[in-house]
Amino acid sequence: MSDGELILAGGALLAAGLGASLFAARFSVPALVLVLGAGMLIGSDGTGWIEFSDYELARRIGIVALCLILFEGGLVAGWREIGPVLRPAVSLAVVGTILTAMLTGLAAAWLFDFSTLDGLLVGSILAATDAAAVFSVLRASTLRRRVARTLEGESGMNDPVAVLLVLGFIEWIQDPAYGLADLAALFAQQISIGLAVGVAAGFLGVELVRRARLASDGLYPVATLAIVAIAFGCADVAQGSGFLAVYLAGLVLGSREIPARRTVVAFHEGLAWVAQVAMFFTLGLLVFPRQLGDIALEATIVAFVSVLIARPLATFVATAFARFTVAERLVLGWAGMRGAVPVVLATFPVIAGVPRSLEFFNIAFFAVLLSTVLQGATLEPLARRLGVTTSQPALPRPVAGTPEDHALGAGLMEYAVARDDAIVGFAVRDLGLPREALVNVIVRGGRAIPPRGSTKIVGGDVLHILVRDEAAGKLEPLFEHWRKGPMRREIAAEGEVWATVPVYRARRHDD
Repeated sequence: MSDGELILAGGALLAAGLGASLFAARFSVPALVLVLGAGMLIGSDGTGWIEFSDYELARRIGIVALCLILFEGGLVAGWREIGPVLRPAVSLAVVGTILTAMLTGLAAAWLFDFSTLDGLLVGSILAATDAAAVFSVLRASTLRRRVARTLEGESGMNDPVAVLLVLGFIEWIQDPAYGLADLAALFAQQISIGLAVGVAAGFLGVELVRRARLASDGLYPVATLAIVAIAFGCADVAQGSGFLAVYLAGLVLGSREIPARRTVVAFHEGLAWVAQVAMFFTLGLLVFPRQLGDIALEATIVAFVSVLIARPLATFVATAFARFTVAERLVLGWAGMRGAVPVVLATFPVIAGVPRSLEFFNIAFFAVLLSTVLQGATLEPLARRLGVTTSQPALPRPVAGTPEDHALGAGLMEYAVARDDAIVGFAVRDLGLPREALVNVIVRGGRAIPPRGSTKIVGGDVLHILVRDEAAGKLEPLFEHWRKGPMRREIAAEGEVWATVPVYRARRHDD
């Protein structure tokens, strides 16, 4: 393939991905399934336009894409959103993933006549939920905020757990002397190193980005992209979990005020979307439909066991001590969507030369297809029927900071007012802004309104707030207060009103 043909194919893929997103939004079809189908159509077993069977390259593409997706998930969420649900999210990511792997693995061993270790390896591959699939569904969902944030936190943290299980069982299969104690030691090492590197990379990255004073806002995404690479690389070289390090680095940056936040967030959202498309398209190219017929029935049963039995049971156990209702636990169990991550994990045993590993890969394909179509399309209707939805979006509207010139020590922040925000109907003077901040302009219906203290806030307004850098951290909790309330009006206390006789002079004007 010539350079021109390669560039043309890349452009056509991106255009097809955008078209799939528009089609999916219009007809309620998961967009990633369309990308998957496109890969299968033009792959080796389809039209044959692209001959692709390089599992090593597919694994590399998957690792890079997953790093970008996990970082973006942490960046958009921030600690303020994940902190309150950290305990159930970690429990689901660790306990839930391990139980799901065990139950699914035992079913796979029975259906395919695998050994117990082979079955547990398959279960570990299928146990990982996909951050890209979960994030894309949640952004269009109205799930209760606590349930949505628990799912988001879990999807960011359970991929490292699934990776460790897969690596451990591959080692166990190839080395009979390897045992449970070695697996536990690997888990402790990878998690502790990934945790330390991720937090350190995040805090150091924040300080470097703040002090850099780059010439253009467009350079800040380059800096955050460097943080992604450094966090993963340092953790991986130190024999830690690079995926956990990347997610935690994003979480730290999402929790702190950084220059050009809107530019950075928008860049990584777009990059994560491209990563999703690349992962699912690569999966489609790797699948050979002619190999699927012999295992279709058993693989579908394993996928149903994972989705309908293993994940829900694991969810109820992992959240036993959390304050969730039965309906919320059912939604948490149903929302554990698989995506391209299990297929990326399925390339590990193929590359390692594990016997029957191609069967593992094809089983992972069925699980991904079933989960993406069935769970992605039915999550919101199920949650609505169970009463676990609200009138607000599941993930809060991102607050966009756009510092015009940080050399002046100040910047602008945007706040989009929703129809049901607590500040609707209150005046600008009632907003409780710190002295170092003021509402610079209100955009209403596409027109700019110079605000006065008496100007009333209306749903749909966009407030542009000028704030000194040292006070920017005070706005995040204030924005949350504006969303949820309670608000109070600033009324002068009785007896405080006073006046005096104005002093002035007037005379006729002359030249």
